[in-house]
Amino acid sequence: MNPSELASTLSNANVTNPFSYLGLSENTQGKGLIVRAWFPSATNVELIEFSKDRSLGQLTQVEQSGLFELVLPRRKNHFNYRFNVSYADSSNVVIDPYQFKQDAFYAVHYLSHQPENIYQQLGAQLTQLTVGKKVLNATRFAVFAPNASTCSLIGDFNHWDGRQLPMEKTQCGHFVIVVPELEAGVKYKFELKDQHGHNLPHKSDPVGFYQDQYPSFASIVYDHNEYQWQDEKWLTRKEQDYVHKPMAIYEVHLGSWRMKEVDGEFVPLSYLEMIDQLIPYVKEMGYTHIEVLPVSEHPFTGSWGYQPTAMFAPTSRFGDPDQFKAFVDACHQSDIGIIIDWVPAHFPEDPHGLARFDGTHVYEYDDPRKGWHPDWNSCIYDFGKDTVRQFLVSTALYWLDKFHIDALRVDAVASMLYLDYSREDGEWIPNVDGGNHNYEAISLLRWMNDEVHSKHPNALTIAEESTSFPKVSHPTQYGGLGFDFKWNMGWMHDSLTYVSKDPAYRNYHHNDITFAMVYNYDEHFVLPISHDEVVHGKGSLLRKMPGDEWQQAANQRCYAAFMYAHPGKKLNFMGNEIAQVKEWDHNSSINWHLLANEKHQGMQNVYKDLNHLYCEHAPLHQLDHEHAGFEWLDHQDAEQSVLAFARKDKDGNEIIVISNFTPIPRDYYRVGVTNPGRYKVLLNSDSEYYWGSNYSTGLELVTECMGWQGKEHSLLINLPPLSTLYITLT
Repeated sequence: MNPSELASTLSNANVTNPFSYLGLSENTQGKGLIVRAWFPSATNVELIEFSKDRSLGQLTQVEQSGLFELVLPRRKNHFNYRFNVSYADSSNVVIDPYQFKQDAFYAVHYLSHQPENIYQQLGAQLTQLTVGKKVLNATRFAVFAPNASTCSLIGDFNHWDGRQLPMEKTQCGHFVIVVPELEAGVKYKFELKDQHGHNLPHKSDPVGFYQDQYPSFASIVYDHNEYQWQDEKWLTRKEQDYVHKPMAIYEVHLGSWRMKEVDGEFVPLSYLEMIDQLIPYVKEMGYTHIEVLPVSEHPFTGSWGYQPTAMFAPTSRFGDPDQFKAFVDACHQSDIGIIIDWVPAHFPEDPHGLARFDGTHVYEYDDPRKGWHPDWNSCIYDFGKDTVRQFLVSTALYWLDKFHIDALRVDAVASMLYLDYSREDGEWIPNVDGGNHNYEAISLLRWMNDEVHSKHPNALTIAEESTSFPKVSHPTQYGGLGFDFKWNMGWMHDSLTYVSKDPAYRNYHHNDITFAMVYNYDEHFVLPISHDEVVHGKGSLLRKMPGDEWQQAANQRCYAAFMYAHPGKKLNFMGNEIAQVKEWDHNSSINWHLLANEKHQGMQNVYKDLNHLYCEHAPLHQLDHEHAGFEWLDHQDAEQSVLAFARKDKDGNEIIVISNFTPIPRDYYRVGVTNPGRYKVLLNSDSEYYWGSNYSTGLELVTECMGWQGKEHSLLINLPPLSTLYITLT
């Protein structure tokens, strides 16, 4: 390409291999070396030898273009240099990025099939360049766009001019460049053209670690090494066995947990403010974990994070990545684990995001029968493409590695497993065996779980999976998907159906409240009362309950105590614990003012006590997933809507649980017990402390030598209306 053609090509941002033309190279037209520089709008360019800080001459402008060149006939060896660049009204010093080809290609030279290399090599990586005796800070950029004809780096540093910094395309489809003296805090994007040379929307970095909000959605260079973690004690604790440990999870939408007033408007708390407000609250309430709705950057606040466009960037709505790290760090220092919702199933079509990234379907299936999600109007990742699989597994490992996250709750697993999910006949493509299982997604999930557990032994993965797909929480070596836990959507649906019925009709639906124990040991379950159950017209948990004001509150307290005694880890969405009246609205805070009312304070008290009792008493959690941990005493009393069962630990200690799901007191209820002696009420959801009726359970709870419910001993107790009791030996 002659200089005139090169100038025209550069001016139109059509160069795919700029390192072949720009920078310092051998002079093919004669002796010595030639330097070419591309500075649109510049008037003069001077070449300065870096090591000796001396001028080697002025470059000549090619045909009034932005291309400048200088022949050095006596130079044989390459050297480092900089330019003094003059414009009509300014001047600046530029260290030419096109003299660092080897450094630019470093990313893809070391990009192996280890998925963590995606976030260690691609994106904007801070690095250093040795220039003579000096070491310069720089940022290396690498982006995968295999079918783009060209790609330029644009940002604050070049006035978002796509002509100025064309990137080099590698054989494996990555575009690369390293820019000296470009450091953390700089905003950037990629300007791409498709394979036909057509301009595409400016794209944010798919592996960007920090992203600006609307309207720019620009990626921001970020230094992961700046933050100094203080959670070594938490990270180095012995391997955790959460199958046998309590997990009381507080699910939180960070944008609406609590708001503050600024200039007459209510805005969310920052990550740092949550350290001072959310963490002490969670600690006081007795929760063991906070689960946050997706923190990956997302353009639409109303998606709650479930339409992410930047899978490696914590949302900047509440602060920068270091401040999110500080929040996680503070949780760990308070012995609270952090779970984040991770969304590998789909992504939105926003033009700055992943959709048709280089003009083709780089990340999504190209056939809409597989690549378009009809429920959420979003793109579905191509789970069979190796580059996409590595990308997704990399995002999972990234949050555990760089942000010390303790668990990933994987969203919408069912939509990944089934090719016909939410599709009618003719709208989906069967697998190679003619069935509806997505073998590619199944394989991906297994690989992700294996990678997470091998590289982060204390980390957990939790599946939101709403079908009866087998062995979701079984190890992959035994044919499972490899998750640690699965949300028990069946228990959630059946039990909420039951408690929403008028007590007069609950006897006809008794199976709904007992059925979960039929399959309880098929998986390791989490019992979720999540955000999905208190939004979109479903009403708050309190408003699902039948009856008058007192009965609604009593029903919720009875149900909550039943939930905490039922096998399975516990999850409650924010606001449930104070008997939120209105359903959740992401635009407004939890109605904390309700706590001035005794009813709502009482509800908060019962959840606090349930959390602490659940964590402190092994029978309530230790054998959740083993038959020895649970025994029905009476599950057939549909007529009275009473349930009685025993929870046990490995040492044989018992807590007797009795739930009366009617507003009718049941005096002199006889319950069978294993051990004779004096018993006490450990918890009574009808206590006046919880805004209950404080109906008397009886004066003394002493066993009688009367066989009952298969036990040699029994005792009599009065069951308060709409209540759950925990009873144990004194």
